[in-house]
Amino acid sequence: MQSTFVDACWGRAVDHTPVWFMRQAGRYLPSYRKLRSEKGILEIAKDPKLASDVTVDPVKQLGVDAAVMFADIMLPLEGIGVKFRIEENVGPVIENPIRTRADVESLGEFDPEKHVRHVLDTIAMAVGKLDGVPLVGFSGAPFTLASYLIEGQPSREFQRTKSMMYKDPDTWNLLMSRLTKLVVGYLRAQIGSGVEAVQLFDSWVGCLSPQDYDSYVKGHTAEIFSGVKGRVPAIHFCANSSSLVERFAETGCEVVSVDWRVPIETVWGRTGGKKAVQGNLDPAVAAAGGKTMESGVSDILGRASGRRGHIFNLGHGVLRETPPENLRRIVEMVQGNGRAA
Repeated sequence: MQSTFVDACWGRAVDHTPVWFMRQAGRYLPSYRKLRSEKGILEIAKDPKLASDVTVDPVKQLGVDAAVMFADIMLPLEGIGVKFRIEENVGPVIENPIRTRADVESLGEFDPEKHVRHVLDTIAMAVGKLDGVPLVGFSGAPFTLASYLIEGQPSREFQRTKSMMYKDPDTWNLLMSRLTKLVVGYLRAQIGSGVEAVQLFDSWVGCLSPQDYDSYVKGHTAEIFSGVKGRVPAIHFCANSSSLVERFAETGCEVVSVDWRVPIETVWGRTGGKKAVQGNLDPAVAAAGGKTMESGVSDILGRASGRRGHIFNLGHGVLRETPPENLRRIVEMVQGNGRAA
């Protein structure tokens, strides 16, 4: 089925710039807040009926060009023996953090049909409700997953993570290899269930220097994109990573997704003009709305004008304070005026 979003990901000519929002299935919507007042995030994510409804609801409310499945990047880790909880205003908290080679070796083998059957059922149910709107699947990237496993919870400094990288590279590479295998299997299973694009969230890898990214991460990321190559377009996202744009392009993804700290028109040049580009409105601007938001949208569309392969998005996820009408206005502007070559 023809899709403006999928065509743009492949760098094909489209009749308008497609638009969707990271975290569009979530906490800014009154309908989702009501559901969350009754159920926890993991409880929703493990219920295919609820999760598929949450996935589809913003598409109906906003008119975006793509849906994104409702899930949590930590879900597949349960299958390999990782116990965690999601704490409000904190994030994932690991019961027994990974600190030694023995800890890594104790992790089990991942079987998507067994361990994330609920995610695959959510995908199948959502596809059936989307009436042809493409669904984006996703996974956390190995570095980001490893950082949670090692630190035990979200971190700003990533001291323990970097310490393992530098002091015990053999254990680091073993952990990254196991997580890479998990992510490839997870994404392939999502594709088999009906997603039409996948996004790899390497949320925290921007903490590394380009040289460390090359040494400790890049090869694993490239293995993931190689593992899904040609099946559906693959998007690579990381916030606060302007120093790594060229490296991301070399991993084999089809789309480089950038935040608001990067002038979007420069990304095509930095990636050799061979990648589609996703982004990059500041989520705070979307939350503020009004003339500032409209000016920001117009500015990005102007900077991307004349280039194939632009998918409009925020530079990170939708903030919970964002009025839904602001996002509807963005969709209206992009679809109405963001004509691509």
